[in-house]
Amino acid sequence: MMKRLEYLRGITEEECEALRGLGVRHSNQLLHATTLVIDRERIQRRAGIPVERLYVLGQQAALMEISGLERHLPLVMRLGITTLRQLAAADADALHARLVDAIGLGGAPSRSDVQYWISQARSIDVVEDAEETTKTRVRRYVPS
Repeated sequence: MMKRLEYLRGITEEECEALRGLGVRHSNQLLHATTLVIDRERIQRRAGIPVERLYVLGQQAALMEISGLERHLPLVMRLGITTLRQLAAADADALHARLVDAIGLGGAPSRSDVQYWISQARSIDVVEDAEETTKTRVRRYVPS
């Protein structure tokens, strides 16, 4: 779902302006712009936003793509699920129970909704993790 950058939790006005200067105006554009480590490094050079911060914002934008999660996203993030990988690894029953404990049965999503979020996260894990990339990058030959 395409949302303005201001919908991202904790994003500053300066970050919004810097990203807009690069043509990134919506959460789905940010997701695509921050998918790869090399892209986050390029944005850091051009906009001055640290790579680590871009990773966090990109992950949040990715979570916003999960159908039905948007309404509960702030709470899910407060419960410690801030990446697609964490959501994909979550136990649906345990997460559902935590959500019910936090907001009550009347306001909580159904167990099947939580299961659906997790299944979506397992199929759309698209934001490249910096640690994995560092391990797989080709090292440049440096003569001794």
